[in-house]
Amino acid sequence: MNVQDLLAVDVHVHAEVSCRQPADELWQEYEEAASKYFKSGKRPTIAETIAYYRERRIGLVMFTVDSESEIGARRIPNEEVAEAARDNSDMMVAFASIDPHKGKFGVREARRLLEQYDIKGFKFHPTTQGFFPNDRLAYPLYQVIAEHKLPAIFHSGHSGIGTGMRGGGGLRLKYSNPIHLDDVAADFPDMTVIIAHPSWPWQDEALSVCLHKPNVYIDLSGWSPKYFPPQLLRYANSQLKHKMLFGSDFPLISPDRWIEDFNNAGFKPEVHELILKENAVAALRLG
Repeated sequence: MNVQDLLAVDVHVHAEVSCRQPADELWQEYEEAASKYFKSGKRPTIAETIAYYRERRIGLVMFTVDSESEIGARRIPNEEVAEAARDNSDMMVAFASIDPHKGKFGVREARRLLEQYDIKGFKFHPTTQGFFPNDRLAYPLYQVIAEHKLPAIFHSGHSGIGTGMRGGGGLRLKYSNPIHLDDVAADFPDMTVIIAHPSWPWQDEALSVCLHKPNVYIDLSGWSPKYFPPQLLRYANSQLKHKMLFGSDFPLISPDRWIEDFNNAGFKPEVHELILKENAVAALRLG
């Protein structure tokens, strides 16, 4: 990634529409509920997303979410995201997503992806994947990530996926309390742990883990900055100013809206460049 040519780096961008396979009908109900919750519109293809970011000179980290075990919907292939990143390496990197329930088969996939593609990290969503992050079933995957000294992003807090659906779509919020990532960060100090989103209703747990563990960062995606809890803003302006990362959650929230609200949310001028780009360069080793 040519970071010197970019205005910012968005560490949380979803691959929503494949250019290679049709949409899974089972996923449509979850997508419609999320669109209602986030008040978002039509989902762009991977190619359209990249063009959108290129026009704005914003780098992006893109990933799919493998929830095939818990939800049963077919994921977008990791290979498709990785090949898009390869073809746009000046401003894009790819993270892979592998359902921890895939066990040794998932570990095989992780090693193959790392050997064949320039994968820069991994994405986990405990709520939609149905596991506690400190469950030992995921540890063989973490071991692979730690061996390569790569980052892993974990969804935390409330989830717009399933919100408003009957029974929440069968998904359980308990899995995404960020306190469970304290074990992961302690057990895998060579793996950078990125806690995604303001972690409502567990914001203080996320801040504590991030403050305590040097290998933990927080990405600020999924919320407009004007709605951030006051303690998150306070720590971003002080003790954790080098541990906060710009993320939008595109296409559910656009980087245009996020950055506009960020500029007016009370962040000190001296932390703007850190959060928008410099911290991501350090956390993702892009320099």
